[in-house]
Amino acid sequence: MSAAGKIITRVAIAACALVIVFPIIYMLSVSLQSDFEIFSPSPVLIPSPPRFDNFSAVLSSARWALYFRNSIIVTVITVAVSLAINLSAGYAFARIPFRFSAALFFFILVGMMIPAQVTMIPVFAMLRQMPLAGGNDLFGQGGSGLYNTFAGLILPFIGGSFGVFFSRQYYVSFPTELDDSAFIDGCGRFGAFTKIYLPLSGPLLAALGAIKFMGTWNEYTWPLIMTRSAEMRTVQLALTLFRNESGVAWSGLMGAALLISLPVYAVFIAAQKYFISGLLSGSVKG
Repeated sequence: MSAAGKIITRVAIAACALVIVFPIIYMLSVSLQSDFEIFSPSPVLIPSPPRFDNFSAVLSSARWALYFRNSIIVTVITVAVSLAINLSAGYAFARIPFRFSAALFFFILVGMMIPAQVTMIPVFAMLRQMPLAGGNDLFGQGGSGLYNTFAGLILPFIGGSFGVFFSRQYYVSFPTELDDSAFIDGCGRFGAFTKIYLPLSGPLLAALGAIKFMGTWNEYTWPLIMTRSAEMRTVQLALTLFRNESGVAWSGLMGAALLISLPVYAVFIAAQKYFISGLLSGSVKG
């Protein structure tokens, strides 16, 4: 590529990066502005002076420690259990021949085509009528089931067709010699998975874990349906506290949104080393 081509490419990349980063910059700017600057006729990008006390006001405005605790519990358990299920199922489909595997994998692909909104109400009804849970009898009547519980927030997200598909596509690219060497060394299927395939799954764990973390942490609709008390409120639901009949507290809302997004940025940066390689590995056709 010529020098002019390199310059044009770098300018285009910088412009795209600015477009992507600008909403975050403006969110930070609004979180540091006074109400006068926020509602000024002309947009203000640099607050004068910056109101850093807005963040302390946000943290003292509600039970944010509780809301972060709830989101952390739901997200960490969901990601950990989901990775265990997705990786083991993907390994089984990729490396273990068994009857009807193609048909079962087809139904998993069909599951990826069904929007979550289609199954949300049936899943809610199933969890609400879970037998012997939340005061329910053996027939799922008389109580609340898993409604307004951590289990109700976690269970619908620990599986997922995409995770199984992604894991299967990653493991199917491994050479068959790995299985042969594992069997020669006396490993069974489970031993081969835990001792050989799992240690080589760093890119898969990083990519799939980051995707699952972001999806679970940012989930709003399901906690809104599945919870009723402030004690079970997650950070995404807590953002609605800045909106009432009189309007929206924009500085508080942007400050809270910025604080809530920090764990997502941290996870992506930590997994960035393996993220792209994991996505490319998962794109191999089996």
